[in-house]
Amino acid sequence: MTNQLFSPLHLRSGQVLKNRTAKAAMEENMAGAGQLPDKQLFALYRRWAAGGTGLLITGNVMVHAEALTGPAGVVLDEHAPLKPFTEWAEAGKSGGGALWMQINHPGRQVASGMPGVVWGPSDVGVSLGKHSSRFGRPTAMTARQIEETVARYAVTARRAEEAGFDGVEVHAAHGYLLSQFLSPLVNTRTDRWGGSLENRARMLLDIVRAVREVVSPTFAVAVKLNSADFQRGGFDADDARRVIRMLEPLGVDLVELSGGSYESPAMTGRSTDTRTQAREAYFLDLAKDLVRTSPLPLMLTGGITRRATAQRVLDSGVAVVGMGTALAVTPDLPDRWRQGREAERTMRPVNWSDKALASAASMAQVRHQLRRLARGSNPRPGTHPAVALVSEQRRQRAALRTYRTWLSEPRRTA
Repeated sequence: MTNQLFSPLHLRSGQVLKNRTAKAAMEENMAGAGQLPDKQLFALYRRWAAGGTGLLITGNVMVHAEALTGPAGVVLDEHAPLKPFTEWAEAGKSGGGALWMQINHPGRQVASGMPGVVWGPSDVGVSLGKHSSRFGRPTAMTARQIEETVARYAVTARRAEEAGFDGVEVHAAHGYLLSQFLSPLVNTRTDRWGGSLENRARMLLDIVRAVREVVSPTFAVAVKLNSADFQRGGFDADDARRVIRMLEPLGVDLVELSGGSYESPAMTGRSTDTRTQAREAYFLDLAKDLVRTSPLPLMLTGGITRRATAQRVLDSGVAVVGMGTALAVTPDLPDRWRQGREAERTMRPVNWSDKALASAASMAQVRHQLRRLARGSNPRPGTHPAVALVSEQRRQRAALRTYRTWLSEPRRTA
């Protein structure tokens, strides 16, 4: 029998998701003072919680204060006060759904103007042609830095549980640090973290083990993994299949499949393709292949906007339907589907020929909607991408000044 959209999902940890819809992580970049969640994020997550989604996964929370994907990133490390995270958890769970925290380290995907560190498995920089200078030049991590980073993930996961979150999702996709270690194009190491897929997956597996050791058995642990990097010679579907098998004995509840990186931004969609099938659920073909052999339940994210598409994803054997942009535009979409209604609007497509710029503009458009939702306003998906991008860049500059100041100040253990 195929899974129905509003049937519960029982996970290995004993956690039960009330339905098969999930808000996938979107990088909000909306931290308040001290790189902490504040009333903006609380309001945003209360809005989503009221919309009927079975699972909310936060935008990435950073495990290392000196390594952020953006200057307004939220940081949860050993020094962060827990109270703001407790409030965030209460807001996100206020509708009766589960709330998981996505935990992440950017590795080499750090903007060149950011303070702190730019690390990678190797010193291979992000290759974006004329835009390559937008990212800092990475230094190869030492064995000690790798081990300390593994420990940081465990600290963040433990504290997320203390704050009241129901689980964590370890981000190993989209070209961030763990995805970099998995990629044979980026990871050119010759030690125990490089070479074979088993070695390249070592850091991810060590993190999952470390997290499982410090959280309760009933706390969910998930992994976000690229189904493919969409780069010749990179991490591919066969690699993903093998990594999922490696994760199975480690107590993982769910694997979310996505794809791409800043170098090949498949995760922002193929809006220039006029075929509905290509625009919606654009990783479905890869997911169908992986479902056949996966020992773990899979969640698929990417371009799902209609109930019929969501059901087609479940019919393929995928356990959970993840949505990002669709819920930025229509935060109550699951409730609408339950009532036999659909979204009335979609995000304005970005059809620019410069893929790197188009990807940045797409993300800026989404954040523009998130800030409107946080203010209690309705989304405005028709906003011109150039307007959203300029506004985003202005905000980023202000946030960067704040982050520089914060990073230079001494911090006390919470």
